Amino acid sequence: MGDKEVVGYRQEDRVEPDSTTETYVALKVMVDNWRWVGVPFYLRTGKRMSARSTEIAICFKPAPYAQFRDTEVDRLKPNYLRIQIQPNEGMLFDLFAKRPGPELKMEDIALGFAYKDFFEMQPSTGYETLIYDCLTGDQTLFQRADNIENGWRAVQPFLDAWAAQPQVQLYEAGKDGPQAGEELLSRDGREWRELNV
Repeated sequence: MGDKEVVGYRQEDRVEPDSTTETYVALKVMVDNWRWVGVPFYLRTGKRMSARSTEIAICFKPAPYAQFRDTEVDRLKPNYLRIQIQPNEGMLFDLFAKRPGPELKMEDIALGFAYKDFFEMQPSTGYETLIYDCLTGDQTLFQRADNIENGWRAVQPFLDAWAAQPQVQLYEAGKDGPQAGEELLSRDGREWRELNV
């Protein structure tokens, strides 16, 4: 990964070569309430993907009526609001705007806010932060027991299904997951965002 050679999970010391331990998951989740009806949530996480990054990307639907049909405006990529959790905390709004001038030319624009640009921050691990918060009594980053129990209640059906039929989808270290993860989105005419560091 990057300039460093790494091995896949099954090639690690003390890992069985036929291990069925999950190292990647991609999900399409629908929320069953009036506010989010018909809105898919796509989630993925994995070990040794091309970048170590945690972000929430909100993809905005195109306008239902394109004012300038059969032009560059009619073929725009979607706008995204990206909330970057790690490694570079901040927010970005990726959008397309008309370039000034008489021609109808569109430009990819990124409006952004990065914590490091506004606040003096020392890099720390998540564990450092949690241990410090624990010692000082700050509970804002900790989950309540009912949240954890509800999280397990939501995840347990997936774990049970995987345990009943352990089909591990293999992928190379440094790749963004197995082909099945790509197909999950392509069935809906979508694709994963490129992972950013």
